[in-house]
Amino acid sequence: MGQLHKIGQLAEAAGLTVRTLHHYDRLGLVSPSARTEAGHRLYGEADVVRLYRVLALRQIGLSLEAIGRVLAGDAPLEPLLARHREHLDDRITALRTLRAQLGTVLTAVRGDRRADVTDFLDLIRKVTTVDETMQRYFDQTQLAELAERRERLGEDTIAGAEQAWQVLIPRVRAAVAAGMDPGTPEARELAREWMGLLEQFHGGDSGLRDSLYRMYEENAARIEQEFCGPDQELIDFITRANTTG
Repeated sequence: MGQLHKIGQLAEAAGLTVRTLHHYDRLGLVSPSARTEAGHRLYGEADVVRLYRVLALRQIGLSLEAIGRVLAGDAPLEPLLARHREHLDDRITALRTLRAQLGTVLTAVRGDRRADVTDFLDLIRKVTTVDETMQRYFDQTQLAELAERRERLGEDTIAGAEQAWQVLIPRVRAAVAAGMDPGTPEARELAREWMGLLEQFHGGDSGLRDSLYRMYEENAARIEQEFCGPDQELIDFITRANTTG
């Protein structure tokens, strides 16, 4: 049976209350394998493993009743461990995203003490709209990476990139209107600036880059109309300039 744990010791080690372990015992979920001469509960190694199963199943959303059914079927431990890890991965990703977003908001608040409720409501509306689109093209891990990248770059860098786009897009539009050859050094320089700004977004990550391109391809009209993004003619020009020479 190995090492035996008194109920108080097990409760403290597992971060639970003695009352919770009593409840699990009454439900038949985790019962002690032995007792002292005085009748006090003693939990063995098998009991500890079973307690882990109960807590893991609880964490991934199963009710105690459902957990009882799973344990009655002697559920194998490996799939449970894998599912538990996936659940924790999702939580870690969500926390990474939340932490990065809080850092961005904190920077904004520190930089502008005059922000009022209307400003925040407008910000929430804009962020929610963008997030709904982003979530269709970027998985949770990618969104966390983007949020952390934004925090690392800082709001000044982000604002600088946004300003650079506002200057670069009209320059490329003028070049296209003037009939500039994509193979010229001037066109290649425009493409170099363009790709540099894109890399600030995806950081050289091919998965982020591909998701970004797919998002734009499927939302080009909306991006052009609502965010003053480039039209397909400009993108084609940059693509040719970037692959020339």
